[in-house]
Amino acid sequence: MERPARSELPPIPAKRYFTIGEVSELCAVKAHVLRYWEQEFTQLRPVKRRGNRRYYQHHEVLLIRRIRELLYEEGFTISGARQRLEHDTETPPEAAPAPVSSALDVGKLRAEITAILKILG
Repeated sequence: MERPARSELPPIPAKRYFTIGEVSELCAVKAHVLRYWEQEFTQLRPVKRRGNRRYYQHHEVLLIRRIRELLYEEGFTISGARQRLEHDTETPPEAAPAPVSSALDVGKLRAEITAILKILG
């Protein structure tokens, strides 16, 4: 059976909780795989209620889709996917370098070229 690509996954409905069967369909991953991933990825902790039934929240469905992408589409191992997820959560967005203004770069470049032209000619 061929797995659907991420873009082919169905949209996530606006619900608070999802059963394991619903998540299985939303993420194109079998239920036993989801239970296994709970053991391997500590970030994945569905709420357990009556009779140990699992209920996943929206952010967990997104996390499962990300895990699926790392494993099935990008070719990561379980260990590599775990490390990638830990790295992604440790790096806050504000720690990313600020984009360099292209106007400043062009101005500096123009000044350097002008200085070189004066030296040469």
